[in-house]
Amino acid sequence: MSELRFTVEHEWLRPEADGLVTVGITAYAQDALGDVVFVQLPELQAYHSGEEVAVLESVKAASNIDMPLDGEVVEVNAALEANPELINADPLGQGWFFRFRPADASALAGLLDQAAYERLLNANADA
Repeated sequence: MSELRFTVEHEWLRPEADGLVTVGITAYAQDALGDVVFVQLPELQAYHSGEEVAVLESVKAASNIDMPLDGEVVEVNAALEANPELINADPLGQGWFFRFRPADASALAGLLDQAAYERLLNANADA
């Protein structure tokens, strides 16, 4: 999973061979939320980094998913609308949210790699 990048908001990003980037939430985020029961997926359009693009509702709380980088959402995981539990069962696989075309693909390098994300989790656990 070394190709994955992460945000401090516990989203994962996976660059794909076609130049798109797939986005989901980490197992840590899913565990913190509890069972996800509803997902509002983003519209197929351009977003700026930090803009709210999706909403998750779980048995514990509601949470926003923000756009990790500038880019255009070109595909959503429509299976989540009928089966939001895919996020609970497989957050790093079938539970992905959307795919986007980044405005600047090199910006991915500025996000956390696996080691940096694990350090973030360890820092949170120690706090």
